[in-house]
Amino acid sequence: MMFNIVNKRSWFFIISTVLILVSVVMLIAFGLEPGIDFASGSELTISFEEEVADADLEEELVNLGYTAEVEFSEGDFLIRTVELTSAEKESLKEALTGSFGVLTERGFENVNPIIAEETARIAAIAVAVAAVGILIYITWAFHRMPKPFHYGTCAIIALVHDILLVLGIFSILGAILKWEIDLTFIIGVLAVIGYSVNNTVVVFDRIRENIRRGISANFEIVVNSSLIETLSRSLNTSLTTLIVVLALQLFVGMSIQNFAVVLLVGVVAGTYSSLFIAPLLLVAWEKGELSRLTRWLPLARR
Repeated sequence: MMFNIVNKRSWFFIISTVLILVSVVMLIAFGLEPGIDFASGSELTISFEEEVADADLEEELVNLGYTAEVEFSEGDFLIRTVELTSAEKESLKEALTGSFGVLTERGFENVNPIIAEETARIAAIAVAVAAVGILIYITWAFHRMPKPFHYGTCAIIALVHDILLVLGIFSILGAILKWEIDLTFIIGVLAVIGYSVNNTVVVFDRIRENIRRGISANFEIVVNSSLIETLSRSLNTSLTTLIVVLALQLFVGMSIQNFAVVLLVGVVAGTYSSLFIAPLLLVAWEKGELSRLTRWLPLARR
C-alpha cells in the first residue's frame, strides 16, 4: 500500500509554522550581526611575534581611544573598529608595536557607510529579483496546466520558508557565537534559492507528467504518487550535496564558513519544503483549504 504523504499535510504545515515562528521571534529578539560588508568600518588582521592575550590587546585599544572588537583565530588577531585612514592605520600599528613588540599585518579592509548601505541595498534587490524571476518562470513553465499561477506561488512560499529558517539560524549564531553575515552569506542564500527551486520543479514536473498520463482524476492521488516517485531522487541528491558542503566546511575552513553553513541549513530546509510544503500547498489550495484559513485572519474578517 502506498504511503499517503498528502494526507499528513496538516502535520507538515504545523512543523513548518512552528519553525518559522521561532525564526521570526529570534530575528525580532536578536536580529542579524552585520559584517563589514554591511556595516561601515575597518578590519585589521595582525599577528605578533610574542604571545599576546586578547584581554591585554582589547585594554590597549581602549587606552588608545579606539572602540573595537577583537577576535583571535588561527594565530591572528582580527580588530574591527571605526573606519581608518591609511595614516590612522599606520599610527595604530606603531602604537601596538610599542606595547606588544613586532607585529605583522595580515590583511586590511575598509568599508565606508555609503558603500555598506549600497551593498545591503544591492543584496536585497538581488534576492527580490531572484524571487520574482522564479515566480514568472514557474508560472510560464506550467502555463499549460490548470491554474499555473498556483505552482509559481507555492514555489515562492517554499522559498520564503527556507530563507526564514536560514535567517533564524544565523540570528541565533549571531547572538551566541557573534557570527556575522557578509557577501558570502548572500551568495549562499542565492545558491539555496536555486537549489530549492530545482527540487521543487522536479516534483512539479512529475505532477504535470502524471496529470497528462491520467493516472487519477483525484488531484491528491496524483500529487501523492508524484511525491513517492521523486522522494528517493530528492533525498539522494540532497545527501550527496550535504557531503560536499560538509567537506567544504571541514577542509576549506573559516574563509567560506558562512557560505557552507547557509548551504547546510538551506539544503535541509529546501529538501523538506520541496517535498512536504510546495506540493502539499498545491493540494490545500486546490481543495480550498487556504481560503478557509484566511477567514481566520483579522484582515479577512474586516
